[in-house]
Amino acid sequence: MNIRIGSTTARTMARRSLSVAVERRKAIAILVTAAFLAVARPGCAAAAPAASGAIDAVGAENEYADVIAQIGGRFVRVTAIETDPNTDPHDFEVSPKVAAEIAGALLVVKNGLGYDSWADKMIAAAPKADRKVIDVQHLLALPDSTPNPHLWYDPRTMPAVAKAVAEALSLLNPAEALYFQSNLRKFDASLKAWSAAIAAFKTKYAGTPVAVTEPVADDMLQAAGCDILTPFSLQAAIMNGNDPSPQDVTLQNGLLTGRRVRVFVYNQQVTDTLTQSFLSLARKNGVPVVGVYETMPIPGYDYQSWMLAEVTALRNAVADRISTETLQPKH
Repeated sequence: MNIRIGSTTARTMARRSLSVAVERRKAIAILVTAAFLAVARPGCAAAAPAASGAIDAVGAENEYADVIAQIGGRFVRVTAIETDPNTDPHDFEVSPKVAAEIAGALLVVKNGLGYDSWADKMIAAAPKADRKVIDVQHLLALPDSTPNPHLWYDPRTMPAVAKAVAEALSLLNPAEALYFQSNLRKFDASLKAWSAAIAAFKTKYAGTPVAVTEPVADDMLQAAGCDILTPFSLQAAIMNGNDPSPQDVTLQNGLLTGRRVRVFVYNQQVTDTLTQSFLSLARKNGVPVVGVYETMPIPGYDYQSWMLAEVTALRNAVADRISTETLQPKH
């Protein structure tokens, strides 16, 4: 699938020229070389873990960094790379700072499925014999053909990630293995409120028809028993920066103008004139809107409270026709 890195937000400008692509590959090559040199050159090595024994760890996306922090507690120093819920994550630009952070990390968690392929280059450029890399795609044994890369909305994902993190940290710091396992049990228990909310929604509102812009929250919507009426071909086109077919756009417009859906799930983080036109139709025709994100909204949320907030917003939309277009405070 064609997950973008460094494309412009406007979909009509998403197709870049060959020369731009070549220049970007050169830039990445320079950065990964810099990362390698930072590790390999005497006197320029990445800083060793602190005397306290804290392990340097990186989450390519802040939702994964949050889980690392919850499991590792005081024994990890965690850096999140993609952190801004107000920017298009596909526009992410690698930098020497990111290269250095990954070069110094003993634990890296990345999504896979092409969503953060930049991290693969950084990791390969600065190898560490004892580094643990958790690629969530591989952890879940998902093929490269998996159409939806937004794995964190699947209720099955983060329990598996948390377990893998606890195991990796226990290998890196065996003396604190019981501490990591204790935090894992706490994390698993803390997900019960989200699981219960999904189950309650499915019991009462199974089959609820919904429209979406992208497949960002599709896994959660399906777990809740929703019927996603937006063609996946339209979702994939928008996600990959391509123009949906006129037939798909007409169908999507009809879902909203005809009020054939009870909720419109809108990716707040990646928008353009087409998705904004869908949003306007939803508002005009009284279809409640639920905003979703690819990057965990901060401040104010951890992974569990974020996911629970999204299900709560979904329930409010269906039960009370209340829109929750954003999870972030208005400024």
